[in-house]
Parts: sequence; C-alpha cells; structure tokens
Amino acid sequence: MARILIIEDEQDLAGLVEYNLRAAGFETDTANTGAGGLARARAHPPDLVLLDLMLPDVAGGEVLRMLKSDPEMKKAAVVIVSAKGQEADRIQGLELGADDYVVKPFSVRELLLRVKAVLRRADAEEGPAAVLAAGDISLDTSRHQVRVKGEEIILTALEFRLLRTLLERSDRVQTREVLLSDVWGIQAEIHTRTVDTHIKRLREKLGPAGDIIETVRGVGYKLSPP
Repeated sequence: MARILIIEDEQDLAGLVEYNLRAAGFETDTANTGAGGLARARAHPPDLVLLDLMLPDVAGGEVLRMLKSDPEMKKAAVVIVSAKGQEADRIQGLELGADDYVVKPFSVRELLLRVKAVLRRADAEEGPAAVLAAGDISLDTSRHQVRVKGEEIILTALEFRLLRTLLERSDRVQTREVLLSDVWGIQAEIHTRTVDTHIKRLREKLGPAGDIIETVRGVGYKLSPP
C-alpha cells in the first residue's frame, strides 16, 4: 500500500488524518515542521505528501519547491491541505506543482477520496514505458525526461504533464476547460489564465520546437506535428 507523509503543524489534525489513513490501509509518517518533513521524505521517500502551507519554520510553498527539485523525491505526489482557500492561493499551489489542493476545514472522507484519486492518476501516468515524439521534441514517460534535438529540457511536473497530454492528443484541439480538468485536476468554473501562462512557459523552454503548440483562438490549444 502507498506510503503517505503528513507535514502538518496542528498535531490534533495530523493525528486525525493519520488515524483515518491507516484505517484505510495506508502506511503513514508525520512531521510538524517543513524541515522535519523534508528529512522524513529523504529518509523514506513517500508516494504522496499531504502538505500544510503555513508551517512554523519553512513556508509550505518552499517545501513543495524543494520536494519537486530533488531527483529522489520529485515523483511523490503532493496534496496541499491549507486554510488559505482563495482562488489565487489554489492556483498558485497547483502552479508550484501540487497535484491537488484541499481547503481546511475539510471532510476526512473527502480527503481520503482525493488522496486515492491522485494516487490512481499517478499510477496511470506511470503506465507502460513509451516515448512520445513530434517534430524535434521527444518525451520519455518512464524516465520523466524531455529532449529537444537530443538536448534535455528541464520541465516542472505540471509542464511535463501538460506536454504529455498534448502529445498524446496531437492534432486534436484541447479546450482550456479540458486541460484544467485533465492536467490540473480543477473544474472549469474556476476562471484563470493559468493554462495560457503554462503554455507560454512551455513554449519558451522548448524554443523554436515549441511552435508546434498552436493557439486555437477562443477555444484552446493543439499540438500539430510537422
């Protein structure tokens, strides 16, 4: 069963979440500081991290950045659990690389369902090894690696997922709403330019090879192989 690391400074809440996760069959570990959470993650890499943003030492956003930049830990899924529930907070968390965002106070049952959904999605992304290619771009799903003309390009987890989705659905228009749902896991009622921002960053990282990602004005995007 998956191993889940809870990084939460409210000890009563951490205990409640840990109890319910164990009852659901998960292995768990807890830390009440950002530094402690990073140390636990390095010692025993988790499959998923439940991360509070307002920690007493290191900001949760910085903990997330460090998790995603570490080769040994970056594959761990991250679900932010925070009292900061404004739309801007949720979007920022997802843009930093979180896989989901749960606002406090929350239903423990809903949290368990969200955890299971994120883990299922992570398993599906692992899937059979495959290399997806279009033009000068190649994406290796098993190595989580992207190359342009043979040179490795460093992408965030979200940028990688976005490019993979476009490659898998090449020549098919993807609306912003579909991308928000399938890549970010958030529903279409949230109006945001986060898709446009990430497409812009992705094109910049890919250089001239990124020109195959076309804007379909008023609809969304599609990747058109040359």
